[in-house]
Amino acid sequence: MDSTSPVCTLAEERRETGGLLPLENALARDGYAIARGAPFPPDFTEFWNDLPLDTFMADGGRYRRRRYATFALEAGTITPRPAEPHYQSLAYNPLNGGIARHFAPFAPDAAAHPRLLGLLRDAEALFARSAPGARWHVEAHQFRILAGSGNAGQPTPEGLHRDGVDRVLVQLVARQNVAGGVTRITDLEGGTLNRTTLTMPGDLYVLDDRRVMHEVSPVRPADPARPGWRDVLVVTFRRRD
Repeated sequence: MDSTSPVCTLAEERRETGGLLPLENALARDGYAIARGAPFPPDFTEFWNDLPLDTFMADGGRYRRRRYATFALEAGTITPRPAEPHYQSLAYNPLNGGIARHFAPFAPDAAAHPRLLGLLRDAEALFARSAPGARWHVEAHQFRILAGSGNAGQPTPEGLHRDGVDRVLVQLVARQNVAGGVTRITDLEGGTLNRTTLTMPGDLYVLDDRRVMHEVSPVRPADPARPGWRDVLVVTFRRRD
């Protein structure tokens, strides 16, 4: 992590007035913010041990496992939405876009976990200055990227991209025996603005998807004799009004 990153209380009970202010200021100024958040509790991270294989990988890769959930978020009220496919146009995802992808849903206890709901409310508070009164369509993704001997896992197989939403939040859940996984954040012309690696559980970044692009380098096992994986929670926010 960048040693100048602000300390963030995102997804915790905010104990101090203005606890999100450093993150909010960085996001408004730069189009992205990098922070050290608190690790997720074990009763939430255990859900990453039961993710089905992503069978929609156009590169034939078998390195990604995932689940998916959607919510409506408005004024602190979070409403789970019925199961629906995930869709991105080819303009935003030239590898896997252009089709409706049906992923397994979050486990019910994961979708209703207080830590996840707290994260969504904190994110809404973070965006309130730039989008007051916004009604958000939220898409949450549990990802596990596997790193095997001779087989690199691709956190962003589509390469440098935008997600086609308003905001993107990525938080590290776990990182086990992997090297790589460096995030590059760029301007819309591809010029590098920052490189950072989510190394500690809870590390996170937030992006203004209208202003920046991002990609993550492949992950490989640090010790080739043992399996490795990188677990993240990715949450995207798109204004509904």
